[in-house]
Amino acid sequence: MRKIILQNAVSVDGFFEGPGRDISWHLVDEELHQHMNDELGAMGGFIEGRVTFELMAEYWPAADQNPDSSPAEVQFADIWRETPKYVFSRTLKKAPWNSTVFADVVPEQIAELKAQAGGDLVMSGADLAASFLRKGLIDEFRIYVNPVVLGGGRRMFNPAEYKANLRLVETRAFGNGVVLLRYERVAT
Repeated sequence: MRKIILQNAVSVDGFFEGPGRDISWHLVDEELHQHMNDELGAMGGFIEGRVTFELMAEYWPAADQNPDSSPAEVQFADIWRETPKYVFSRTLKKAPWNSTVFADVVPEQIAELKAQAGGDLVMSGADLAASFLRKGLIDEFRIYVNPVVLGGGRRMFNPAEYKANLRLVETRAFGNGVVLLRYERVAT
């Protein structure tokens, strides 16, 4: 059965966006981008909220045609276009780029997605992740801690009515100072 993986970059103080939705502090160099391509290229699908989907759709469909794109960006453009996307939105009725739209997080529908053949499913963001967490639907966490303290912005995890016990399964430090913390959910 496929897993649902929450993958996000955060600051040392737990923010995934700085003030004004700023993400310019994300340290993505060629080493980290290639690592992401290797990980995401093996996925069976991307789970995204509407905002994330629209941001990705603004850039990635044609990123490989930009002469300033790095080799890793060129590679990811193809990964993003070809990988199935599951977009959760109450306002979108359909979406391009190999996408299926869901109006809400329904555990039975998620179970059907997980039961399909193929690679794991990866998601990012905070609001959609909170919905999945409340329903106990996230199996693994891949948190990329960036060496920066922001002091404000949007937190990755807000106080909520859920708790997830985790087991550390991997750490990895990248040359730019980013550290991957990979956890699996422990059944309670």
